[in-house]
Formats: sequence, C-alpha cells, structure tokens
Amino acid sequence: MNDKIYDVVIIGGGPAGLTAGIYTSRDKKDTLLLEKAIVGGLPASTDLVENYPGFPDGIKGIELMNKFKKQAEKFGVKFSDFDEVKNIETTDKDIMVRTERHEYSARTVIIASGSVPKKLGVSGEDKFMGRGVSYCATCDGPLFKDKDVAVIGCGNSGLQEGGSLLNHVKSIKFVEFLPHMNAEKILQERLKRHENTSFLLNHQLLSINGDDFVQSIRVKDRSSGAEKLINIDGVFVYVGFLPNTKFLSKKNSSGKDVVELDDYGYIITDRYMRTSLPGVFAAGDVRSKKFRQIAEAVGDATVGALSVSEYISELN
Repeated sequence: MNDKIYDVVIIGGGPAGLTAGIYTSRDKKDTLLLEKAIVGGLPASTDLVENYPGFPDGIKGIELMNKFKKQAEKFGVKFSDFDEVKNIETTDKDIMVRTERHEYSARTVIIASGSVPKKLGVSGEDKFMGRGVSYCATCDGPLFKDKDVAVIGCGNSGLQEGGSLLNHVKSIKFVEFLPHMNAEKILQERLKRHENTSFLLNHQLLSINGDDFVQSIRVKDRSSGAEKLINIDGVFVYVGFLPNTKFLSKKNSSGKDVVELDDYGYIITDRYMRTSLPGVFAAGDVRSKKFRQIAEAVGDATVGALSVSEYISELN
C-alpha cells in the first residue's frame, strides 16, 4: 500500500461503475475503478442490446460497454482489472478498500458491483450462454421472434418475463422443479390463458443441447423418472439473482455490517444513492430495488456520482 488517497474508488465495471467514473473523472476527481473480471459487466455478454437509447438498430453488448469504457478513459479513470475487492472499512482519515493484491485509500467509494443470475449448473448452460441461453427476456426476447423457447422457473420472475417473451416468441414451455408454481395467482392465470404456453411442473432440467446454438433440452419427470428431449431454440433461466455483495457480508472492526443490506443481500440506499456508511454510495443492480436495466443503472450512477462530488465539496 502507498500513501495515495483517491477521491473516488469505484467497485465494479458494468454500466453503473463506468457511468459513475465518467461523471467523477470529468469533474476532476481522481478516480480508480476496480473490476474483479473484465470491464463490461452482464451487458457485455448480451449479443444484441436493442432497448438502450441512441442506438435505433441495436448494438452488441460488448461494443456498447467498450464505448462506455473508452469515454471513461478519455476523462482519466484509472482501471484495475481482475482486482477483486475483499472488504472495505473506514478509518479515521479515509475509506480502506482491500483487494486480493492491493490496499487502496479513498475519500469516497461507489459500489457498483452488480448482481449475477443464479445458475442451474446443468450441462450446456455455460457453453450456450449468449447463444440461446439467456437470463433477460427484456434484453434478448426480440432475438427469438417466432421461435420456440423454454423458461426455467415458475416464480414471479419467470412468469413475468414469460409474459414479455410472448410478444415475440412462437411458444413457451415453462419448466418448474417443484410440483407447483410459486408465482402470484394472477400471473399464473394470465399465462395459462395463452394457447402457446405449456407447463412442465415437477420436472428437472437435465441438459441444454446443440451444436453452435441451443437446439434442445432434456428434462426428467420427477414423479415417474421418465426423461424426454424437447426441441427448443432458446432457454431463459429465472431461478433468481445473487448480488455481488459477499465482500460486504463480513463484519467490520466494530462488529457491524459494513453497510445496511436487505434480506436478499442487496444494498439499501436513499434516493441520492447514499448507503448507511458515510462516504460510501451504491448504484446499479447491486441496489435494493425492483427493476434492473442498463438505462436504470446509468441513472443510478449519475445520481450517485453527483452525490459524491457534493459530498467531497463538503469535506473540503
């Protein structure tokens, strides 16, 4: 560790982190962005983004995120890739951010570490991610126009996103591990009314198959043990999300949580993106909220970055 103190350390290199960096660095704040993998976040794995303003023909996710990064670099954001944060803690002078390799001191921190879809862990899931396997119907639904798809999971998210898919796809087969659906009754009734939906309850997804793209899934009836192969063009997985807040679950020196989290591990903030810890802000999918979209993450980050600038001005 050296004696350098950054004005802002941003944790996470997705849309929220990159947007925050654009704003803070453009405001002449010495900004460091830490990313545990490759800068870009979840959108970088999306083949085509069609609902982000300014790109009427759509844009590849990786291309969009590269534009975000290029703009952040233009204003002077410093990047440290593959530098996973292990914990943060306040001291008398600043905020300490510890990673696997380094320790950084900052006047403020913006947590934009995002969330990740829960995975099923079945054969083919990783292989076909972005090639027929998706975790976002809003993002990728239009790519499956007039196709047959499967939705894995019959909770609220699965049925809500299934409703969105019905605007595009030819048919949906819902696969649910439990013998019943957990979604709200109104959602169940709404989806059951559609003649192009069918439900495989008490079924387990065994594998996702294909050559270059998804072509079929294999499922097992948990009652009879019978297996069958279903021809399908896409698989949408909705078994939940996990916030990237593991580094915040460790208690600080006072024995308290680093910042206040909700029951699911997401960060609770106020309308200005302030967390329960002074000087620490949060933006994007890691926040406790209802919707998670690129445009919303950008909005969160804009508010958070402006709040950071205001906070630093008050410190001076």
